Amino acid sequence: MATSSRKPRPRTRPAVRAAGAVPADATVDGRRAWRDRNLTAVVDALLDLFAEGNLRPGADEIAARSGVSRRSVFRYFDDLDGLDRVAIERQLARVSHLFDVGDLGKGALEARVDRLVAQRLRLFEAIMPVARVSRLRAPFEPVVAEELARSTGLFRKQVELHFADELRSLGRIQRNAVLGAAEVLCSFEAYDLLRQGHGQTPKQIGDVMRVGLTGLLAGARRR
Repeated sequence: MATSSRKPRPRTRPAVRAAGAVPADATVDGRRAWRDRNLTAVVDALLDLFAEGNLRPGADEIAARSGVSRRSVFRYFDDLDGLDRVAIERQLARVSHLFDVGDLGKGALEARVDRLVAQRLRLFEAIMPVARVSRLRAPFEPVVAEELARSTGLFRKQVELHFADELRSLGRIQRNAVLGAAEVLCSFEAYDLLRQGHGQTPKQIGDVMRVGLTGLLAGARRR
């Protein structure tokens, strides 16, 4: 078959875009923004269900709450465990500013106890639904377990640094015992036991933490 020797004619003027046409990049950006809005709606719906005490909602419940179809939920996430991970990460990022105790280790014992207790109450009340889910999912989800281990390690280090004056004079065995007891007193597990198991208010739980920490650490200082 003969090949035509004709060459395409060079354009002598720029192409005129059809009326109402949308640039390709604008279309892509619009689709991405739509996808991001739906993804956010799904994650927020799950967090809302967690906050209401539904710690393992199904895909239909999440879809109904978010306004996104069930099919789309699984388009954005491989499974509900993947959605759990994203929701936990999102919530922790939202409350990251609450992890700071402030003036770590500074001031008299009473002032330090008050600051730590206030910080723990604010943080634990904010993360309570997601913290419960994290502890349920950790045995089956390595990513969740790693995040939980990091948080637990941070809490212990804060206690250790905040009450370094009281711990410094103790022997190794006694120091570990006192540090462990202080860590337990202001842990999420203790908070959740008193909040859910015994129906106590955050103020009542704060009193428990304050009395326990003060008695434990003041007593350690006198030894």
